[in-house]
Amino acid sequence: MNKPFLYTVAEDIYRRFGNDLSDIAIVFNNKRPITYLKKHLAEVYGKAIWSPQFFTIQSFFKQATDASEASPLSQFFYLFELHNELLIAEGSEPETLEDFYPIAEIILRDFGQLDYELVDVDQIYMELYDTTKIDIAFQHFTVEQQHFIRQFWQSFSVAGHSGLQQRFLKLWRRLPILYKAFKQKLTQEKQLHYPSLYRQLVEGNVTHPHFTKAYKKILFVGFNALSKAEVHLFQRWQAEDEALFYFDADTYYLDDKEQEAGLFIRRNIKSYGLVNALGESQAILGHRQRTVHLYACSGKNSQTKLLHDILLASASSAKSAAILLADESLLVPLLQSLPDVKPNITTGYPLTQSPIYGLLDLWMDVQEEISHYKRRKIAFQYVETFVNHPLTGVSAKERETLFKDITDKQQFEIDVDSISLTSTVFTSFFKPLSTSALLIPTLIQLLDSLLVSLTAQDRVGQIDSNLIIETKKVLNQLHQGLSNLGSTSIAFQLGLIRKAINPINAAIEGDPLNGLQIMGLLESRCLNFDQVYILGANEGILPQTSSSPTFLPNSLRRAYQLPILENQDALSAYLFYRHFQYSDGLHVFYNSLVDESSTGEESRFIKQLQFESNFHFKIYTQQQTIRFQDTPDELVIPKAGVVWKQLWEMFVVRKKSLSATALTSYLQSPLQFFLKYVAEIKEPPTISQEFEMNRLGTVIHNVMETILKPYKGLSDFTPTKQLASTLDQLDSLVVREIGTQYHNELLTIDDLNSMQRIMHKIASAYVAVYIEYDIAHYKAFRIIELENDEDYSIDFPILINGKEETIRLFGIIDRVDEVLTHENQVKTRIVDYKTGGDQVEFKSLEKVLAANTENKALVQTLFYSYVFEQVTGRAQLEPHLYVARRMREDGTLFYSKEVLEAETLALAKEAFIPFLRSTLEEIFNPDIPFKHSPESKVYPSDPYTLFYRNAVEDAEE
Repeated sequence: MNKPFLYTVAEDIYRRFGNDLSDIAIVFNNKRPITYLKKHLAEVYGKAIWSPQFFTIQSFFKQATDASEASPLSQFFYLFELHNELLIAEGSEPETLEDFYPIAEIILRDFGQLDYELVDVDQIYMELYDTTKIDIAFQHFTVEQQHFIRQFWQSFSVAGHSGLQQRFLKLWRRLPILYKAFKQKLTQEKQLHYPSLYRQLVEGNVTHPHFTKAYKKILFVGFNALSKAEVHLFQRWQAEDEALFYFDADTYYLDDKEQEAGLFIRRNIKSYGLVNALGESQAILGHRQRTVHLYACSGKNSQTKLLHDILLASASSAKSAAILLADESLLVPLLQSLPDVKPNITTGYPLTQSPIYGLLDLWMDVQEEISHYKRRKIAFQYVETFVNHPLTGVSAKERETLFKDITDKQQFEIDVDSISLTSTVFTSFFKPLSTSALLIPTLIQLLDSLLVSLTAQDRVGQIDSNLIIETKKVLNQLHQGLSNLGSTSIAFQLGLIRKAINPINAAIEGDPLNGLQIMGLLESRCLNFDQVYILGANEGILPQTSSSPTFLPNSLRRAYQLPILENQDALSAYLFYRHFQYSDGLHVFYNSLVDESSTGEESRFIKQLQFESNFHFKIYTQQQTIRFQDTPDELVIPKAGVVWKQLWEMFVVRKKSLSATALTSYLQSPLQFFLKYVAEIKEPPTISQEFEMNRLGTVIHNVMETILKPYKGLSDFTPTKQLASTLDQLDSLVVREIGTQYHNELLTIDDLNSMQRIMHKIASAYVAVYIEYDIAHYKAFRIIELENDEDYSIDFPILINGKEETIRLFGIIDRVDEVLTHENQVKTRIVDYKTGGDQVEFKSLEKVLAANTENKALVQTLFYSYVFEQVTGRAQLEPHLYVARRMREDGTLFYSKEVLEAETLALAKEAFIPFLRSTLEEIFNPDIPFKHSPESKVYPSDPYTLFYRNAVEDAEE
């Protein structure tokens, strides 16, 4: 690598000043190069010397005043109060604090640029519609500048103004008054605003105008784009022989006027007459023939993944290496992708990407609900997020207990008064605030509690502590500013807090001289590295295609030579090119995918170098590997060893009962049967805001039982008309039953949440359909059995390994009754309630009594009928299915269009017994493993899908 720029500066300092450095001031644009220059001075001198004094440009200028710096928030509050005073004086409504915040940022930025560029505020904000007045007022301007001013004002010279133009003009008239009031306020408060200090220095209006006399010489190192104020001061100090200037440039772009990278240094030397202390610029870049490795990456974040591999593969012999982020949003994915290195990062880790912000944001969301909107219940997701957050420290036991309670009660909304967490330091997290004035102090207390919690867990890191300190600092400033404004709403404060803390970041300091350095391109000014990795070198990012919002239109900015987008392009080009002057290893990455945030093209600076320079670009195109992985073997469970032992012990020895649901589970998927009934893998408890059909079915069954229970066991028939009176009680019956299901005491519909109200509506409608059907189709009824899940079991003989064994079957009997038809016939029925989309019609018995049955409801009802008949000795039992959605159209009795109903039922009941036997013998056949049937329909809600997904995918292929 060629000599680094700062090493050359160190050599020149040695030649000029020898050992007499104690009264030399060295000034940089930022802090980062100071450490490097100190290192190079030590290398050049090779002995202990009195160190020169080092400054950033702002800390150097700060010596001219005794005023303290006004924080950004203080400036905002000053501007807000002054602006509203002007609005009230105009007879207009004052702005709200939150609405004014983004406007204030633009106004302060504009005021700052006017100060830096020494623009006459009264002049730029003049209202000139007349071309003649422009000629008179701006006769000292060039013709081109006058053209730009005319261009701006001609847009307002048309008769009448739009509403937007009128608002702009009102603000335009107000801005010069606001500017002067703002400066006066800063003076009164003995505070400074750095752009104002620049103007004051030029005007000599500072407390210590001769502060530069304290130094024998002032060295300005590595400056590039200078403001008018800096130019004025630098020219003065050069003329007075107080200053030297060290410009880092190459003749490749300095001497070629078409090269935008040299725009500012060309202007500094040739237009402003500032002399480069290093003499003529070196001619390095144009003669270099290094290889540049250019990586076209398939995605934004994939740049960082590819860099990980390159860093691992690269030699560790490089003396220095840096990752430069043209796109600084890549910092977090970069940190997640770095190999095991200890980087030095000054770009700053953003608060918004940290778990700390997640906790603060959650608290603000909760407080908006319970303190601003005064809601006593919050969505369960807030509590779920809190207990799962890595910083809250909620114990696993308390988390499990809380989740069990929530899932048992299916609490979509949770009463904040019922939330009691003892294993975390944030015990008041869900406590509403008594007054809006407590919002920020409570948030600060939350940060203090977080620090205590992290300390107790021995998890306090540099990043976390820095973020917490910076956030508290901003919140304290915000609290002080808001306290002067009187009462403000919680929602308003929350919006302001989010805006204020959004820019906070924390440096991740390592060794700034050794190892891997990570920074933005702007921070790399003056610095040189052996190996450079530039990420995010896309067109649209390098250079950026957008500029900061402003109330100073582009035509006026050009007229007054204020910064414009082209200036930004020139600075970006310079920051990019200078690394090609020195570095040996050059690696440039860009996102080659085209999407809403990327052009998919490399920066035009790369294309320029490819076309004009002698660099050799080696291009790598990253391809996303298409992996045709071997599909994992289908999950097949042989009936051997532990599996057979479990199956035998459970169902043959201990006589665990098999239900109708277990039977149809096997028909749908033998693997699912194994998982649920043999391995006994239970579904995990969940809470879902999707509608729960199972719980709805339970509510309907239990309400029907409540209605019919008084009639169970009566010897006489009861007229069905008596059931009509129960329709008036349906609402209250359903409400109470929903309360039972969710472990809450619910008395009226008003006590139900939104999902429970839907359940109430459906359950009431379904029960009404069942009752009305019975009234319409039968004269009278007798209840024989009702919701009995205990008394109906039989031992069913099957052959296992050639030997007869018995398997215990049990049925849950929803309802068995005798009904008197309108034709005075008495029928004995078994009734099964269904809340889904089951059908009473079927095509053929062969498709019902088969694996992957087409009618699970019929199989289950035949199962119940068989068990009931075997236990009671009753015969001629008619299976009826009460499907509320279809009862009016299809009735309740199973039927086929091909066979008469009576014959169909007889055939079905007769065919069911051998089918049941063969299915059970298959279950207990050790030679037939448990495996999923690919033809079976798998529902998205099936929690066991993961186990047999491969079988499903194979079937689909």
